Amino acid sequence: MGPFELPDPQADYPIDYVLDGQQRLTSILGVFADSLPRSNTVDWKDIYFDYVAQEHAQNSQFLALDVQEVDKARHFPLNIVFDSVAYRRATKDFDDALASRIDELKKRFQQAQFPYFLMETEEKPKIAIVFERINRKGVPLDTFQLLTAWTWSEDFELRQQFEELAGELEPFGFETLGDDTDLLLRCTAAVLSGKESAESLLSVSGTDVRDALPRIKKGIKESIEFLKKNLLVEKLGNLPYPTMLIPLVAFFEGPEEEQYSLSDAQVKTIKEWFWRVSYARRYSSATKRNLEADIAAARVLRIDGASTLGNFDSAAAPTNFTDRKFIGGTVDTKTFVLLLANQKPKSLVNGANVHISRVLNAGNRAEFHHLFPQAYLKGKGIDPAAINSLVNFCILSAADNKKVGSKAPSEYRAKLVADIADVLVSNVIPDVLFDDDFAKFQSARAELLVTAANKAMGRI
Repeated sequence: MGPFELPDPQADYPIDYVLDGQQRLTSILGVFADSLPRSNTVDWKDIYFDYVAQEHAQNSQFLALDVQEVDKARHFPLNIVFDSVAYRRATKDFDDALASRIDELKKRFQQAQFPYFLMETEEKPKIAIVFERINRKGVPLDTFQLLTAWTWSEDFELRQQFEELAGELEPFGFETLGDDTDLLLRCTAAVLSGKESAESLLSVSGTDVRDALPRIKKGIKESIEFLKKNLLVEKLGNLPYPTMLIPLVAFFEGPEEEQYSLSDAQVKTIKEWFWRVSYARRYSSATKRNLEADIAAARVLRIDGASTLGNFDSAAAPTNFTDRKFIGGTVDTKTFVLLLANQKPKSLVNGANVHISRVLNAGNRAEFHHLFPQAYLKGKGIDPAAINSLVNFCILSAADNKKVGSKAPSEYRAKLVADIADVLVSNVIPDVLFDDDFAKFQSARAELLVTAANKAMGRI
């Protein structure tokens, strides 16, 4: 703690944990400790009382000083206040007035009292509740911090486990998951308790959490592999809802050595569930109920090969594309981008396969542009909301977009690939695009996108 080397706890001596006031206790120890061994590798300043300085509300008489800054003719060290021998030696040459002043200072510190409440319990939910109640004005200790303390052992530290997981996920593009401790804890809760909330882990023993980590890591890795292979999800940010990972981990978790082969029916069920969650906006409301229903259904699917996973109302409508704007980071836009990516689109300009991995990893508007250019539609007096609706976007690189320019589709048609029929199909674009009738195009493309979305959901 700071420069001090604290003694190891004794196995036969009870240990008390500080729920609130740790910073205050640390400060007190840092100022007054003198008998504990110090480390020379830590840059540390002791606190001194400047008894020459004039009392003034704007200037403290207590200073943190390096050894070379100390003037023994004016600076009195506070770390000897509780050491009677060192205190007597330091004050023996003081005149009566100064000695009396320093004695009064010492008395104030020695007689200071601090209220405390000692609670004897091993029930973690009670501890959490008490902490939240007494720490309203301090820095809250979150569930992850509580679990880190309760699951700690000589060879296990939860934060370190999550950091290692982040490193393991980096080659797969999901390294940011390692920083999302809330999501990781919710995945852990899904495995251990079938719940979606991290708080549910407060009733689980630290040993159970430690023992489950290998299963959870496996569940996360296999979930990511499934998402990349079957839905072209390149990173956590591509998911319409990051929480979609929770039921997937509940499905894929298991012993590290276990080899599990998915059936075609299971793959189909999970893929359709993915699209149905996205278009039903299932995790935008009643999140707890819906997530826990999906966790339970996913576990049944794993065991029985059939379940109710995805058995809820969901269907795409033209308004999903005509009334929703292309705004990066929203559920609608991320779902739309993944829908286009899963059609295996080809470049409008040269007909080559679009590098989907690069597009999804870019994570910005640079790879998506208007089919009816903004400048062209603004000149026609079209509402900006319609101009920027999903229906008017496709995957198109910035370089290719420059070739398209701001002209009418019929005019930039000559700059596109000659044999364009299959290219349009792969981008879910109707050939009426080149009629330059925006309203007609909106309707035709919305219908094509609805068909693609409902097909992905297994509705047609």
